[in-house]
Amino acid sequence: MLEVRTAVIIFVAIVVAAAVLVGLSRRLLLRHQILDRPNARSSHETPTPRGGGLGVLAILLPAWVVVSFTIPSTIVGDSEARWVIPLAALLLAAVSWIDDVRGLAPGPRFAVQLSAGFVGALLIPGQVFQGLLPGPVDTVVAAIGWVWFVNLFNFMDGIDGISGVETITIGLGITLIGMLAGGSLDAIHVQSLIVAAAAAGFLVWNWAPARIFLGDSGSVPLGYLLGWLLLSLAASGEWQAAAILPLYYLADATITLFRRIARREKFWHAHRDHYYQAAIKHGMSHARVSTAIAVVNLLLVGLALVSVSAGPGTPWPWVALLAAGILVALLLAWLARPRTTAKN
Repeated sequence: MLEVRTAVIIFVAIVVAAAVLVGLSRRLLLRHQILDRPNARSSHETPTPRGGGLGVLAILLPAWVVVSFTIPSTIVGDSEARWVIPLAALLLAAVSWIDDVRGLAPGPRFAVQLSAGFVGALLIPGQVFQGLLPGPVDTVVAAIGWVWFVNLFNFMDGIDGISGVETITIGLGITLIGMLAGGSLDAIHVQSLIVAAAAAGFLVWNWAPARIFLGDSGSVPLGYLLGWLLLSLAASGEWQAAAILPLYYLADATITLFRRIARREKFWHAHRDHYYQAAIKHGMSHARVSTAIAVVNLLLVGLALVSVSAGPGTPWPWVALLAAGILVALLLAWLARPRTTAKN
């Protein structure tokens, strides 16, 4: 177990290290002209270095492994997950880096993601759906949902600050749930804290106007690690909290997917149909959209804490989940509302 004061020190150290490493990555990416150039589907207007995830992972993965082997976990326990999960994230980062630099067909990318999802799902401590599904079915559905989460996290990384905000709030939310349970944090809660800290260091460079983007090599492994943390939280019995914390991303990406399918569009192609992208097209700035999402996410963290503190057998976890759904629906409606104001 880790004391809260020590966790705060770790958080600050990781933030500083991530900011420094992302800055160094930016210099290398500029030198080699690895840039995300604007096109018809972009939400940015100037070529920007792509691959900031390299700096994030350079501190995140080693710290994750150290925590796995030095801090015991009452949720995950000692298992192959301590090294399989970070290795899978590293593999996803490598494949996604090839896609960032040279381009890669969807088939190989999806095959690697599916393999990582199924291998990881076999290591989840307990049943994600709390006995509602038979054991093997629970594993298969969890793996498919995990792969979807990895991809939606990548899809949603479309404007300055948004992925940093999402990662920080999910990571801190899981950490606060651990603190609510007693005051000392075990491995999964410290790993969540490390993910949030690394994202905060990246946000120093990615807040509008962004000076670097995550790239697929950052968003895909980050989505994978967050997926592991959320599924582990659900398997521990706190599935309402695990659904509440990422609810905005889940809703925006999933509703947009089904809308595109209904319109018989090539939904696997890049697009600008997400709700946050609609707000940008209607004149809102990247900073304002990401700030609004951050505010709602903080409220979602509060609702997740309500669902955990209420305890099983009470209606409050369900009330918190319903309130979270209403809150996210209001955010989506606000983002989609036409505007005539200029960008600020």
